[in-house]
Amino acid sequence: MWVKHLFFPDSEINMTAVRSQGAGGQNVNKVSTAIHLKFDISASSLPMQVKQRLLSLNDQRVSRAGVFIVKSQQTRSQLKNKEYALSRLRSFIELALVTRKARKKTRPSKSSQQKRLDAKNRRGRLKKSRQMQGE
Repeated sequence: MWVKHLFFPDSEINMTAVRSQGAGGQNVNKVSTAIHLKFDISASSLPMQVKQRLLSLNDQRVSRAGVFIVKSQQTRSQLKNKEYALSRLRSFIELALVTRKARKKTRPSKSSQQKRLDAKNRRGRLKKSRQMQGE
C-alpha cells in the first residue's frame, strides 16, 4: 500500500469481515459486510520515525499494544467498507508524516507596548472619573 512516498506490503494489514450492527433486517443478520481492519504499527515495515510518531499521536483507535483498529460498517457493500477502512488507515499514516513548522518567537514592538499602556491609562482615568461623579 502506498501512502505519499511510503510503501508497506498489504500483508501487514489484517482485514476481517464481520456482521454489521444496527438496523438492516435480514441483510444484517445474514451477510458479513462490516470490516475490522487491524494494523500492527510496531511490527510494520514503516520507518522507525514514522512508527514513533504514530504511537505518540494519542489516538483512541490505537490499542496499548500499538495496534491500529478500525471498524467500517457505513455501507451495505463489503468492498466499499474495505476501501473506506483503508482510506482511514491511509489518512492516519499521513497525519504522522506532516511535520509542524517550528514557531518563531516574536516580541511586541515598543510602540505596540506603549499603545497598550496608554489605552489602559485612558480606561483607568475614565473609570476613576465615573467613580468621582458617583460620590
